[in-house]
Amino acid sequence: MKIGTFTIGGGYAMLALIQREVVDRRGWIDEEEFLNMIALAQAAPGIIAVNSAIFIGWRIGGWKGVVGAVLGAVLPSFVIILLIAMVFSEWKELPAVEAVFKGIRPAVVALIAAPLVKLARNAMKRPTPSPSVKGREWRNAAPLLISLAAALAIWLGHVNPVWVILITIVCSICSCFFRSLR
Repeated sequence: MKIGTFTIGGGYAMLALIQREVVDRRGWIDEEEFLNMIALAQAAPGIIAVNSAIFIGWRIGGWKGVVGAVLGAVLPSFVIILLIAMVFSEWKELPAVEAVFKGIRPAVVALIAAPLVKLARNAMKRPTPSPSVKGREWRNAAPLLISLAAALAIWLGHVNPVWVILITIVCSICSCFFRSLR
């Protein structure tokens, strides 16, 4: 509820606070599990903050944890937006209100960028292949190359992100399958 109340900018902006609270401060999950949770929350339909709350709530307290975590993530935002909607139409033209919203924008960008950079760094951490395994050094760069290719396909190629996700899932499953055959 604390995260849902004090985060401006939506689900992605919540990631830094979620990570600080559940990984760093409380130790409910580790960084690798958090990274996997974000990947699942991103791939699942719905809002990333709610999907993350479902995962963490289930991990900590089963169904009761899910209900509590989802209500904590959604209820404060709902109440705040409801209150803003009730008075915003009267105040939206005030210069002070416009200034507040313009001032919030850079902070929201930073709140979204900070966890993404940290998650990217953690995703790039892969064990270095042993000296006896030659020709596999490219595997350390694979997550970066896949991320860049996906971003370029979406941004420059105007490929629907759903297709990028589906193709990545199929390629990952095939990769795991072929590795298990060795």
